[in-house]
Order: sequence, then structure tokens, then C-alpha cells
Amino acid sequence: MSSTRATPPGATIYSVAERAGVSIATVSRVIQRPEVVSGATRQRVLDAIDELHYVPLGAARSLAVRHHEAHGLVLPELAGPYFAELLVGFEERAAELGQSVVLLLADTKRDVDRAVRQLSTRVDGLAVFASTVSAETVSRVRQGRKPVVTVAGGVAAAGLGTESISAENASSARELTEHVLAHGRRRVLFVGDPDLSSDTAARHDGFVAAHRARRRRPAPPVRIAFRENDGTEFAERLLAGEFTADALVCANDELALSVMTHLQDAGRDVPGDVAVVGWDDVMTARYVRPGLTTVRQPVADLGRLAAERLHHLVDGDDPADEPWVLPTRLVLRGSCGCG
Repeated sequence: MSSTRATPPGATIYSVAERAGVSIATVSRVIQRPEVVSGATRQRVLDAIDELHYVPLGAARSLAVRHHEAHGLVLPELAGPYFAELLVGFEERAAELGQSVVLLLADTKRDVDRAVRQLSTRVDGLAVFASTVSAETVSRVRQGRKPVVTVAGGVAAAGLGTESISAENASSARELTEHVLAHGRRRVLFVGDPDLSSDTAARHDGFVAAHRARRRRPAPPVRIAFRENDGTEFAERLLAGEFTADALVCANDELALSVMTHLQDAGRDVPGDVAVVGWDDVMTARYVRPGLTTVRQPVADLGRLAAERLHHLVDGDDPADEPWVLPTRLVLRGSCGCG
């Protein structure tokens, strides 16, 4: 995690203008309406803002309306059903509160932190997914008096004046793994890299706890990302004999469905040869055969709560002292051996 650099004393709109060799009006236009400033000039101003760690306050902020009536939402991507459902929940609640939504997708930006800082000048507050944005950038957005809500783990809220919203992970992951072990499975693998998100780390903690409760040593996690193609590549490695497993606890449904489908296409019996379980309970999970055993988390509700809490923070509420944690529950279908 990046270290936080303090804003240099005297970092004002005037010092930015001097560093960039432009007028303060040009700095203000870059902050508020960057599209009207030529590319080279805009880049000089942005470079000066970064070098001085300037957050638009004072003169620059006074040129803007007090409220934009817009929330910013920062997601890593929109691939897969999870992010689409989160976005729908966020947009629905924001609309009910009279707010528009400005969406930033990290996978479309070369410099995500800079893009987020620029976005923060055009919205009243930001909701940020997981570890998409560094703690340093969150701190700098907060210096600009913009509230921030983190969704599904991510940068620590403590000391940054943010709120954190997530679904419960560890207990449900332990329950899911205990259920798989109760089916008599002996070689269970956790599929997904715990280092890629705090949610996945908590799910792996539950996986480990379930094994230790039975005095069994858990296998090391299979450290892969969470997209469909990652699941397909893992399934190929499993079929090639690189791994030995009779059950797979996957970090999300996208991985689980990809792995299960590829194994079945190769002639493997699920759950006869290998049980496969996931996490999220996306719509497809109930229609595949066998149905996917998984953990249902309220993804749309995460988005709705993020929009609601952000709205209240914009209106002046103090950030909650404790994280908001929504409940999850085990959903049993056929892929684990039930039925």
C-alpha cells in the first residue's frame, strides 16, 4: 500500500498556475471543464497538480457549484454479473435520492489514481470498489472534503474518514467448506488468490478454519484471478494432472461455473469426480446442471447501501465508527453432492 504524502504547505490554485505557466482561470477550467482546454496545456496543469499534491479547495472550489448532485462510482471493470448487479443497485438508490451517477472503470485508465482525483472534482462523493484505488488517493480525495465509501473491503477506513461496506465472508466460507468436507471429500482446493482482495482473503480464512476444526491441514490456495478465462485455464491444468482434487471451493461463481463447465465438457462428472462450489449466487448458478452450490451475498444491496450512505455523508453525517457488514447465506444445490 502506498504511503501517504502530505500536501505541501502553500499548494494553492495560484502555485499550480505558476508551476504550469498558466492563469488561475485556466487551472479552474482544467479542474471543472477539462474538455475545453487544449491537450498540452491541460497536461501541464495536471502535472503541476500532481507534483504539488494540490486538492481543489479555496479559489478553485469557489468557482464550482456547491453540489453537483452526482455520486462517483469506481469499479475495476464491468465484466461478469457481479459488477453489473452492484452498479444497478447503486444507480437505483442514487436515482431515488435524486442523484446521478458518474462511473469510472479502472481497466480503461492508464493512471487510475489520477483519474479518480479528477473525478472527485466533478462529483459530491465517491464509492470505491475494493482495492481499485490506493489509500493515498483516498486520503487526498478526503483532503478535498469529499466523502468516500469503500465497497467489498479495499483500503482501510480507519483514520481516513471513510465508511466501509461489505458482505460477511469468513463465517459463511467456513460453513460452505464444512459442508463440502461433510460429503467425505478428502482433497479440497481453494481456487482464487487471497491476496487479490480482502473479501477473498476472508473467504480463504474460513476455508482454513473449517479444515483446522477437523484437524486437517488445508492445501495451499490455487492463486489465480477471478475471471472466466482464469477458471478455464485452471480446469485445463487440473485435467492435465497438475493438481489432485475431489472438491473445489472457488472464490466466486464466475470461476466455479467456468471450471465446472470445462470439466463436464472434458467428460468429468460433477459432483461424482469432483465437487465444485462458488460464491455470489449469480442467476446462472440456479440454471446450470447440476445447480451450483454457493453462498448468496446481497450484491445489489451492497450497491444500494453504498449510494445511500454516500448521500448521507454528503449531507454532513459523520462516518460510521464500524464497517457495515451485510449477511450472507449458504445455498445448497447439486454441484456439492446434495440432491
